[in-house]
Amino acid sequence: MKINGHFDRRGFLQLSSLLGAGLVMPRLAFAAEGDLLRIRSDSDITRLDPAYEIGNLEDITNRCVLISLVRLSDMRKGNTITPWGAEKIEQTDPTTITFTLMPGLKWTGDFGPVTPEDVKYSFERIANPANESPWKYQFEKLDHVEVKDERTGIIRLKEPFQPIWLASLPYYGGHIVCKAAVEKAGGKYTTEIPAQCGPYLLDKWEPKQKMTFKANPDWPGPKPDFGMVEVNIVEDDQAAQLAYEAKAFDYCRVSAASAKSLKEKPLPDTTLIEAQSTRYVWLTINIDNPKLKDPKVRQALQYAFDGEQVIAGTYEGLVPRSTGVVQPGTAFTRAKNLIDKPDYEKAKALLAEAGVSDLKLNLATLNDSRYMTACQVIQATMAQAGITIEIQPYDEGAYWVLGDKTQGDGYKNLELVLMAFAGGIDPSENLVWFRPDQIGVYNWSAFNSPEYEELYNKALSEADQAKRKAMYNRMEDLMEESGGFIFICHEPFVAIHKNTFEPEILADGYPNPVGFKKLKS
Repeated sequence: MKINGHFDRRGFLQLSSLLGAGLVMPRLAFAAEGDLLRIRSDSDITRLDPAYEIGNLEDITNRCVLISLVRLSDMRKGNTITPWGAEKIEQTDPTTITFTLMPGLKWTGDFGPVTPEDVKYSFERIANPANESPWKYQFEKLDHVEVKDERTGIIRLKEPFQPIWLASLPYYGGHIVCKAAVEKAGGKYTTEIPAQCGPYLLDKWEPKQKMTFKANPDWPGPKPDFGMVEVNIVEDDQAAQLAYEAKAFDYCRVSAASAKSLKEKPLPDTTLIEAQSTRYVWLTINIDNPKLKDPKVRQALQYAFDGEQVIAGTYEGLVPRSTGVVQPGTAFTRAKNLIDKPDYEKAKALLAEAGVSDLKLNLATLNDSRYMTACQVIQATMAQAGITIEIQPYDEGAYWVLGDKTQGDGYKNLELVLMAFAGGIDPSENLVWFRPDQIGVYNWSAFNSPEYEELYNKALSEADQAKRKAMYNRMEDLMEESGGFIFICHEPFVAIHKNTFEPEILADGYPNPVGFKKLKS
């Protein structure tokens, strides 16, 4: 790829062909090094407000420029929890958490110090149903936050809430915003942060290109190892890997399919990371669509699905078939899928019983190489049951509003969608999206089960882990029995980085630039 500091012909032609195919590439700084950390993101920002963010680069940004009371460690180090914006934090009983903020935390824009009033505003704002935050479930058992003094507060819960330490305080909803600044901005914001207080400050956003962060001189906590961070936006995995090989990045997540070749021919001065992520992939089937109203038709799709072929073709067989949305290998994993192998004759028989012939369905997906590959395998296997699948790829902006009821009634017309969510560590984080109140939001299957909702709420307060497991496994049974879901896998995490530092990667697979550490030579 690179010889004596220059592209070789093959590398140049590869990169040129990708650009010629219409891929968006940033203006890459090929010679930068030292105090600058350059990482890759596969999508741009839409909403930076923690109450409404979608994730990915938005959450990477908020970890840089805002604080949470606690933080999680690298997923390869056990997902341990330590104080962060809080100097001290303690759960004194099942419904009470006391905290004391780190001294010296200061908002930009002359908004003064960070206070427990900001914590109260941030959490109660998300919990308030009237604000329609997609993260309200993270604080649905919150009663209120009590302000004791200028640095101390108490989080009061209505009842015990098991996920609060793993799904609430360190994640999206746990990012603290400045009450005065957000209220001045009208109560919410999109891409312009009204006040910042993190280890970094957002210096510049170039849409569809990159975001640049500079170290915050007023940050009172441990200083980050890198004075500047660039997050370059490259949607395509292959283009991103080529850019890394051209020394345009220091850290880059790559496709699972590239792991084999990267192990056989290691890149110079590069460390390869392989890990299990919490990002789960499934095929959603819209129960309310007229073509799919008959449960026999939905079950036929489940029997026409070959998980082994999809995983082999898309992920090089690096991960097992998932048995639900809870990741494999945990204390809460369901033992097996109810329908775990393809049976094309059974699928044909079910369609005949339903009086359906020549079934044709649209399959929506992100216009991403790995998901397009998965859809092509699904298309080929379902054809063996006489089912015709038409693949409809969408760019990210158009894709994520397909099932959004605020955009009109189009969500009711969805048929099949290949979906992937960046999951959490606690099972509730992955199961919350399929509750009835998520229909027309993120529950694109239109799955509506009173038993599921009842079990979800019981499990939040249940301290007995064996009982929680039974509840979560039953919920995944209900999902599969509805015919609205085909569970595929939890994606493997594969990344490459320069061997001069150690990255920090959270369980959802997103990097935390604040935690990247230079290695001593």
